[in-house]
Amino acid sequence: MSSTELIRTFLTDRLGVDPDQVQPDAVLADLGVDSLMLAELMFEAEDRLGIEIPSDVQPPKTVAEMKAVIDALLPLKAG
Repeated sequence: MSSTELIRTFLTDRLGVDPDQVQPDAVLADLGVDSLMLAELMFEAEDRLGIEIPSDVQPPKTVAEMKAVIDALLPLKAG
């Protein structure tokens, strides 16, 4: 599963966001992502992709920023 697929699936399944709205420049808050939901999305990424997102990561504001956080960590994947 790619980072884009993970983000799109999460937002669609958890928040009922139309998959077509999950574009790189989409602001997560505008899609209904609050701080708790952002934490859940990060935990989901960690679990599904086998990565560890450091606690000091700047919270992403857009889909593209969230994708960049995940993609930067994929080469460092645990295991």
